[in-house]
Amino acid sequence: MTQALQAIRGMNDILPDEAALWERFEDTVRSWLRSYGYRSIRMPLVEPTPLFRRAIGEATDIVEKEMYSFVDELNGEHLTLRPEGTASCVRAVIQHNLLYAGPQRLWYSGPMFRHERPQKGRYRQFHQVGVEALGFAGPDIDAEHLLMCVRLWDDLGLEGIALQLNSLGSLEERHRHREALVDYLSEHVDELDADSQRRLLTNPLRVLDSKNPALQTLIAGAPRLLDYLGEESRIHFDGVQQILKDAGIPYQINPRLVRGLDYYNLTVYEWVTDRLGAQGTVCGGGRYDPLIAMIGGKPAPACGFAMGVERLIELMRASGEPSAADAIDAYLVHQGVQADRFAFTVAERLRDCGFTVVLHCGGGSFKTQMKRADASGASVAVIVGDDEAAAGEAAVKTLREERPQERFPLARLPAALTDLLYAERAE
Repeated sequence: MTQALQAIRGMNDILPDEAALWERFEDTVRSWLRSYGYRSIRMPLVEPTPLFRRAIGEATDIVEKEMYSFVDELNGEHLTLRPEGTASCVRAVIQHNLLYAGPQRLWYSGPMFRHERPQKGRYRQFHQVGVEALGFAGPDIDAEHLLMCVRLWDDLGLEGIALQLNSLGSLEERHRHREALVDYLSEHVDELDADSQRRLLTNPLRVLDSKNPALQTLIAGAPRLLDYLGEESRIHFDGVQQILKDAGIPYQINPRLVRGLDYYNLTVYEWVTDRLGAQGTVCGGGRYDPLIAMIGGKPAPACGFAMGVERLIELMRASGEPSAADAIDAYLVHQGVQADRFAFTVAERLRDCGFTVVLHCGGGSFKTQMKRADASGASVAVIVGDDEAAAGEAAVKTLREERPQERFPLARLPAALTDLLYAERAE
């Protein structure tokens, strides 16, 4: 017997019962983004490899270790499954000259790919919702993104998500901080792990992002970038904080928060929770003013954030949101030559009126079909035999409560079903 093939490790199926929770999340997200005036953009899953090397940074874990990259055998082009969405979104904005029409508020969603060690909340194919605002320079748009997140957590019924905030300042300020940081780390080089020793030579700021418990005391004593901010950077950071204070949104300044991508400047942040174990960051982002020019566009300010869908779904489940199949209004049972044909007419008539209807397929006795109807979760069974078909009628039997079975002409059936379902859900 041929062995059955399975999904690639770290790339997971989302089965129907689970998909219902995803759909609720997606519906909420679409409504939430629409309320803030953000428009959808969709980018390819595959991009030129140089896009991510240039945007994310050669010395990042994503580029060095995690990207799914390959060479197209037909034309020799170097390609990569997108590991994140911001670079792709900015590439699309530049390619199609979207900023010519003015600043843009955009969002996207879909799968991203990173070759990581799979564990709960960290997968090789994972899903993100990304929100980008391009062409806006002030702290107001940074703060709007944070206020947006607060509203989404509330819309999803999530609790226990805290905001950590920092500023990376300007490139010049980071250079001054880098010199002090390198001097400090060089004095303690023997205490650094192999990854941090390598980053000391390539991207020392990323040493501050190390999760190695043995390095936390050393990192805590390192020079703080906040102490190297100039007046403009401080004014920007203070502006973000003032809007958060006005809105009554609590936050914690985390001077070691640097994010994992090279294109960030000024405001950076993460939304974290202690309810998911080691994978505590559910959303992160900040300002990335240098990125548009890095990719080849005319310099313009930009900021954005991305949220991990799997982690938020896990939080929804932990908060008590059920992973249940979508509700079905009616299961249509039928038997007989005329009944089988008339059943299609009945089903389509009910769907025309907005009902969700499963039409039984595959034959079987009335008893068998009624078992299927009960197992479907439908509120009622609509029953058609040859007698009903000849009379242009259908019988209705409630499945979740005791009511007498009744027959209705097709013209009256939608109204009768509405009355039954409304009465059932009102009780």
